[in-house]
Amino acid sequence: MKRILGILGILVAVMVVTGILQPAFLSGYNLSNVTQLSAYFAILSIGVMFVIITGGIDLSIGPVVGLVGCLLPLLIVKYGFHPALAIAFVMGVAALIGTTHGLLITKAKLQPFVVTLCGWLIYRGLARWITGDANQGFGNSFNGLLEISRKKIPLPGDYQVPIPVVYMLIIAVLAAIFLNKTVWGRYLYAIGRNEQAAHFSGINTDRIKLMAYVLCSTIAGFGGVLLAFDLNSMQPSSHGNTYELYAIAAAVLGGCSLRGGEGSVAGVVIGAVLLRVLYSANNMLGIPSTLEYVTIGTVLLAGVLADEGVKWYSQRRKLIQSAKKVAA
Repeated sequence: MKRILGILGILVAVMVVTGILQPAFLSGYNLSNVTQLSAYFAILSIGVMFVIITGGIDLSIGPVVGLVGCLLPLLIVKYGFHPALAIAFVMGVAALIGTTHGLLITKAKLQPFVVTLCGWLIYRGLARWITGDANQGFGNSFNGLLEISRKKIPLPGDYQVPIPVVYMLIIAVLAAIFLNKTVWGRYLYAIGRNEQAAHFSGINTDRIKLMAYVLCSTIAGFGGVLLAFDLNSMQPSSHGNTYELYAIAAAVLGGCSLRGGEGSVAGVVIGAVLLRVLYSANNMLGIPSTLEYVTIGTVLLAGVLADEGVKWYSQRRKLIQSAKKVAA
């Protein structure tokens, strides 16, 4: 809870300072754009959170988004698939990717880093090969379909809630219930804290880890569908580039430990919003776009260092208190 409050405090501070220096930052139009992009990255971050909680990693999120985003318009526009069938197909592809990752990691005993890094290369290459490395889009014939991602809900004033925010909130609530109110969620945390102990306690660790990778890739596929409808122009060689880094960074900022066993949905969502707010603040304050990654990397490093510092202080305090009790 302290970590969530800390990252929320940083988010509020960045918004307040940027709003004072550049009032246009707090305009309804800009906030609407920021929340829309934040929703996409929060969805991806929630997906990777499941894997990180188990102590794993998934580096293939960006290419999965790219593959799904390029396949969807190809199926609908070129091959005449019904949109519902095309969406179901690409979501099935994403789930199959997650299943493959999970099986290679649990049955073949390969390292998650290696498996998903190879996946990064394979899925990017497949997207380019299947599409002939040509830009993919829906053109002007599917404007109604694009409203799946572009629709906005008006509120009093000039702010409009982007519909992706609604999707993100639904996924966040379901993920929170799954993690905190179901036995499978508790199993995820148990595996991340001590996989061997979880196995000896009777938990089918392979099945739970497989589930985590399926969830991660399936949610990434859903994010890819939303982004495809929003952007309406996908370049197979670059669509989704670095998205996995943003997702992992948001999860870590939000309290997920790369060692596993820790993480919360609320923290991950706030972490994703913070990254997009930092990006928007960079632009609004006239900071060169070339420093975007420098800013985000610095904030991420500071967050990790602060987290490690708090943990060290907490452990040291417990040791001192224990020593005093023994001495007494």
